[in-house]
Amino acid sequence: MNHDHGIHLRRSAIVAALAAMAVLGVATPSRGLSAELDRIALEADHQGGAVLTLSLSTPVAQHIFRLQNPERLVIDLPDTRRRAKLPQPPEGCVVAAVRSGVRDGHALRLVVELRAPMQPQLQPIAGADGFQLRIALGAAADDGINASAVGSVTAAVPKAPRSVRAAHAPQGEHNIIVAVDAGHGGDDPGATGVSGTHEKVVTLAIARALAARIDREPGMRAVLTRDGDYFVELRARMDRAHAAHADMFVSIHADAVRDRGVSGASVYILSERGASSEAARTLAEQQNAADLKGGISLADQRPDVRSVVLDVAQSANIGQSVEAADRVLGALDRVGAVRKREVQQAAFVVLKSPDIPSLLVETAYISNASEERKLRTPAEQQRLADAIFSGIDSYFRKFPPDGSQYARGHGDEVDNGVELARSGF
Repeated sequence: MNHDHGIHLRRSAIVAALAAMAVLGVATPSRGLSAELDRIALEADHQGGAVLTLSLSTPVAQHIFRLQNPERLVIDLPDTRRRAKLPQPPEGCVVAAVRSGVRDGHALRLVVELRAPMQPQLQPIAGADGFQLRIALGAAADDGINASAVGSVTAAVPKAPRSVRAAHAPQGEHNIIVAVDAGHGGDDPGATGVSGTHEKVVTLAIARALAARIDREPGMRAVLTRDGDYFVELRARMDRAHAAHADMFVSIHADAVRDRGVSGASVYILSERGASSEAARTLAEQQNAADLKGGISLADQRPDVRSVVLDVAQSANIGQSVEAADRVLGALDRVGAVRKREVQQAAFVVLKSPDIPSLLVETAYISNASEERKLRTPAEQQRLADAIFSGIDSYFRKFPPDGSQYARGHGDEVDNGVELARSGF
């Protein structure tokens, strides 16, 4: 796997960024125009940490993560030009240096070299004269936004709906909800194998096994989009995930091609083209301008603000989907053959939720006689379900939702910076 393993913004930070733009009504440029980084301020604090403040001409969907060996904080700002001078760290500061470069021809990358491991706390601040991203580096375990620091902006955001709490979840902590979607069903059999096995049958069996495995895990609960042989419209599957306040959506399928020798698993996330088309549809249809997860309502905002809010939400969501899909693909690779060793992107309708990390798993090729035989067995169905669960569990242990049981003792693991090293930073 060669994807960046980033520490993505927690949902509270995303909500605060969206709220700052939406509530304060920041003037925003149309899509495709570059932002400008006008000023970079670096200050040491009294607790041995530091505060880095980036002043930008307009909000951007930033991606921030940590790397080890050596310790670094990496900040990617898409479609951004640096006009500001790079700051010189104060004497004795935990920040050793700040470097910058251009990634993929248009993304500004800032690399903050650290003398010791530091945890970033993010505070987006929007105002009439631009946008600031304040990054506090310290030993605090919680990398979410300090609500009191955001003040009236955070107070104006409606609270997110609470997930259903299972009996095994400690008091005051909510479950992680995973929507498990069995592909096809009813009048839609999906692909059919050489021996007559219908995709809709094996996907339901694997989905049920996955849901049962999820339900056995303390702090996690599954919701099936269908639990029988009936068809559910594609967008209705997304709606059911939203109604359950799902933290992740996983759709189960079995692929088919004319070449019956092809075998192995694949994992998909939404393509940029699919995200763009869904954004256009959402912005064009008032009835689709519902609340995003976290309580931000698109329907209540001006058209220009609505577009920026949706862009930020989708960018963060695709980043989370890549991370989750990469872990599921790695787990499948450890238990059997995979067809495509990198996460794929496609415009599948069920992946188009702008605010729920979503992935589609092609568990095997039902058109391959050997894989068809395996897919029909409970043992193989359970093996695939266990592997998919392993990837999901790994993702949430690194990126636990705020207030979940997983957040109590997990999260914020840091991976080595293999991809960053390749990029020359």
